[in-house]
Amino acid sequence: MAGIVLSGCMGAPAFSQIATQPVVLDRVIAIINGDVLLESDVREEMRFSVLQPISVPASQNTEERAAQRLITRTLILRQMKEQNGINYSVSDEEVRKSLDELRHQIPACGPMHCTTEAGWQAFLRKSGLTEQEVDDRWKERLEILKFIDQRFGVSIHIGRQDIENYYKNNFLPAFAKSKQPAPKLESVAPRIREILLQQQVNSQLRDWLQSLREQGSVQVLDPKYGKSTGTDDDTGGGA
Repeated sequence: MAGIVLSGCMGAPAFSQIATQPVVLDRVIAIINGDVLLESDVREEMRFSVLQPISVPASQNTEERAAQRLITRTLILRQMKEQNGINYSVSDEEVRKSLDELRHQIPACGPMHCTTEAGWQAFLRKSGLTEQEVDDRWKERLEILKFIDQRFGVSIHIGRQDIENYYKNNFLPAFAKSKQPAPKLESVAPRIREILLQQQVNSQLRDWLQSLREQGSVQVLDPKYGKSTGTDDDTGGGA
């Protein structure tokens, strides 16, 4: 497997033993359309999953799934760039509004009072994230969701009953498990619609992503992270 290594100086006696053992700084685990995916990228992706505990449960946040989400995201971002004349950008205000809503929706945020600025900053520090990192990642995420919605979601209808069922069966148990009061249905309805939309377009999206993988020469160098081609069971959470 390819790796980025740092070798010692062969002429220095004091480091003769170290010199014979290159220090691996990072590993190349996949190449997607010429873009290099590093092992450190996978670790970063796993850190960011704390922002999506409903769609990416901790029990499912494995290195392989994180790598597949990254491959999916890379393929989608390439397609977005190739859509000449179509603007999928979102404003800073949209990002801020979405993050404000998110701060009410993460169960682990309850004890840390993430709705306050001090609590949110404490949560980010505990999670090993910076505010700028989160802003950048969330902006990219919203742009990807906008692209998916426009490409696949125009013919899909998410009904009120669908949203209520998901709230009852998913949101409420997640907050009950953490012994935190759940947000009101109305406050999380847009987020639930977003999740349900992702779930319904998954079959279309999987077929499309599979064709992109075949066209785009996705090469996974480390078998630990899965096969080079195949369906991706994390397309919903991958955004």
